[in-house]
Amino acid sequence: MVVLRAKCIIVGNATVGKSALTQVFHSDGSHFPKSYAMTIGVELCVKTVHIPETNDAVELFLYDSAGKETFSDYVHQFWDQPSVTMVVFDVTNPDSFKSCNKWIERVRAAAGQDIPAVLVGNKIDLEGRRNLGSNTAEEYANQKGIRYFECSAKEQENVDAPFYYLANEFYRLYQSKIEIMKTLSE
Repeated sequence: MVVLRAKCIIVGNATVGKSALTQVFHSDGSHFPKSYAMTIGVELCVKTVHIPETNDAVELFLYDSAGKETFSDYVHQFWDQPSVTMVVFDVTNPDSFKSCNKWIERVRAAAGQDIPAVLVGNKIDLEGRRNLGSNTAEEYANQKGIRYFECSAKEQENVDAPFYYLANEFYRLYQSKIEIMKTLSE
């Protein structure tokens, strides 16, 4: 059995639901924060994701980062060598979507390389207030070479999918490196 550890940086503007997504995923859906307290700095939690059809697992160290520019210098201290990243926006807030490019570039600069990433449109339960279509976000994600997911932390809809995708991508990269090492040693 192999247990890998991956540093997952979760970024996006303030109030897009990063903390809610993280807490719902971490608690297996048993905890949705009903009162809102803005994240100051970074909140860390860990969750193990088992890789299907193996005995292996990836421990995701989830770094839920503050979205306010006021905390950006402090937050960047925790972004050293991320393994995977999640960029979150609010489907009812077009400005949060426009900021995704800034967040992707910041994380890629911290990673020093391209890393597995996902774009997550949160708050799909607010369909009547939605200001951004899925096609626009999907096209943007494709241009950036990342996967797009939509979810609702409040309704616990599709919350696990982006996290499981990132864990599986990290594991896939590990397997690729093992194969390269095997061919070099032959």
